[in-house]
Amino acid sequence: MDRIKVIEVHEDVRANNDRAAEALRQRLHDKKTMLINLMSSPGSGKTTLLGATLDRLTGEMNIGVMEADVDSDVDAYTVQRHGARAVQLHTGGMCHLDAAMCEQGLRELGIEGIDLVFLENVGNLICPAEFDTGATRKVMILSAPEGHDKPLKYPLMFEVSDVVIVSKMDVAEYFDFSLEEFERNVRERNPHATIMPLSAKTGEGMQQWIDWLRGEVAAWQE
Repeated sequence: MDRIKVIEVHEDVRANNDRAAEALRQRLHDKKTMLINLMSSPGSGKTTLLGATLDRLTGEMNIGVMEADVDSDVDAYTVQRHGARAVQLHTGGMCHLDAAMCEQGLRELGIEGIDLVFLENVGNLICPAEFDTGATRKVMILSAPEGHDKPLKYPLMFEVSDVVIVSKMDVAEYFDFSLEEFERNVRERNPHATIMPLSAKTGEGMQQWIDWLRGEVAAWQE
């Protein structure tokens, strides 16, 4: 197994992060590479979902993964075992990535011939929502054990996300979680978000996620 490359990323002072993010998005479009910013709190199942996704799409698409963490390279090794090209981004204690930091990671990852890149952002429901990374789409994950009230407590995260995944639905019945109430809370913040309940462990709901990815990548590469 290849040794994971670890890149120490540091915030590059930019006059306008949004402008830098838009320029990065355009370069990715020119390369026909789609970048998904995957956000959630710690322990929501991001890495498990990525593994299940890679198992279904590796061989069909060329996929890269950038794993962002304050420290460690555990997640990068995990996704590499599922067939993705991976780099680990250490944020030096910062709780988010911005466009400049993301671009550093993409340079090290290498996107030539890559159809899809996942940025597994730092586990946090506040900071990652505030910074445009240059991603094509923003996807956030909330696990059923976290509760259906999170859209009320962390509104910005739900407002900026294109897709809201409800993970660990296989154990939802054991927690005080109402999918109906959760969907209502999300709709109050973001009426246009696509909501996908699923379980990466059992495969329940995974097909909708995979079909969405296929459609988005095809549209981005047109």
